[in-house]
Formats: sequence, C-alpha cells, structure tokens
Amino acid sequence: MAAWGAHGLTVERGGRAALANVTLTVAPGEIVAVVGGDGAGKTTLLRTLAGAIAPTAGEVATPALERIGFMPTAAGVWRDLSVDENIAFVAAAHGIAGATLEERRAALLAGAGLEHATERLARNLSGGMRQKLAFSLAMLHRPDLLILDEPSTGVDPVSRVDLWRMVSLAASQGAAVVMATTYLDEAERAHRVTVLDAGEVLLEGAPADVLAGIPGHVVAADAPGDPARTWRRGRGYRIWSPEEPPEGEPRVADIEDAVVAAAIAKGA
Repeated sequence: MAAWGAHGLTVERGGRAALANVTLTVAPGEIVAVVGGDGAGKTTLLRTLAGAIAPTAGEVATPALERIGFMPTAAGVWRDLSVDENIAFVAAAHGIAGATLEERRAALLAGAGLEHATERLARNLSGGMRQKLAFSLAMLHRPDLLILDEPSTGVDPVSRVDLWRMVSLAASQGAAVVMATTYLDEAERAHRVTVLDAGEVLLEGAPADVLAGIPGHVVAADAPGDPARTWRRGRGYRIWSPEEPPEGEPRVADIEDAVVAAAIAKGA
C-alpha cells in the first residue's frame, strides 16, 4: 500500500518560508506526530497535506480529497446542529446512507461515548465531547489519510485518553495518521515523530531514534547554567552543551528535552 506525505515541501506565505524543504511520510497503519512551538509550521504542513494550501515547491503525495479526513484546530463541527445532525450532514456530503451509515454512526458514537448525547447541539457539548464528535466526523467516511491538528489540546484528561484510543484504533484499522500535538507524551506513543522549528525539520524518526539523534549533551542540574542553554524541568533544570559538560548529572532525555535541545543546537 502507498505511503503518503510530502518531499522537499516549501510553502511561502507573506514573503517568508512557512515551510522549508520539509519531508514527511506516513504509511497505512502508522501514526506520525508533528511537534513544535507556536509558528513552527505544524498547521501549515497539515493544511498543505489536506489540500487547503498550495505548495510553493516540492511534491505532495496524498489520496484523492474524498479519501482524506481532516480535523482542524478549531473543532470541525457545526455548533448549531445536534450530534445526529452533524453526522447526517457529513454522511450526505460523502454519499453514505442506509445500513452503512447506521453501522458507522453506532460504532463512532459508542467509541466517542456520545450515544446519550445525540440530540444535544454541538455548542452545548463539553470541549472534550465536541473534539470527539469532530474526530468521529473526520472518520465517518473511513479515510485513507487522517489529518488531525492538535485534536487533544485544551480538553480534559479523560477525553485526552479517549481521543488517543480513537486515534490508535483508526491506525489499527489501516488509516495513515498525521497528528500535530502539543503534548509530548502523545508524541512518544506515535510510530514516528517530526520536530519542526521555524518551518524546518529539526529531528525526525521513531521516538527512540529522535532521542538518539539529539545533538550534544543534556544534563540535569539543581541550578541554572548559561541562560541560552538552560531550561526548567520540574524542580530542577536541564542544561545543553555541545560537548560533555564537566558538571551535572547525565540525563536520559525524553522527547521534551529533545525538542528543546535541538532548537538550542540549531541556534548555537
């Protein structure tokens, strides 16, 4: 089965490169997490993969638009429609009806825990319920490529767990999933991670490979060092150095350390 994604992707907006030579691939059954700070290019990358932004250069390989599911940052629901009306509207757009619609509707409602909220307007759902409805709408036509822009941001912890379970199920059923996230624990559970900074790829690969690819050294310390190379973690600090530092406890870095260290190394 084909892998989807982009190769050498550049997107210029307002006279600057929002993405510069970005390559990302995702195979059916895979989850690729895209992480990075504000302005890193996550949404631009996902919207380009979804066909909403035309690339300036590079190649984009995706299925036909009707085989893509897209969940934008702002929940992709119609707030003045009920849960059932949202499902019916999206189903009609995809030509899904009859027994097929009933089967998928029941499965998605059960998976999202919305069976008892079908008559409620989307605007009256909690944030977590609304995000789970948006995910269900993006999955209704069982897309080959599922694109999720920070689906769990701002929702309660229980809904975060539910959403990750739903994402994992979609991948296990064969969807290729690209998901931007601000939660680095979610990135660590993905098959592969792409770290963006100012539109460029800093690190890419399986979580273990991303950690192994951190440039320089990260140590844990009780007191801060050079402000340009120090960040707070819990009650202590992390300090990055291009060479092994003389002081500090060597630290087995996690994805959060990797993202910060790679950004510091880029500017060093």
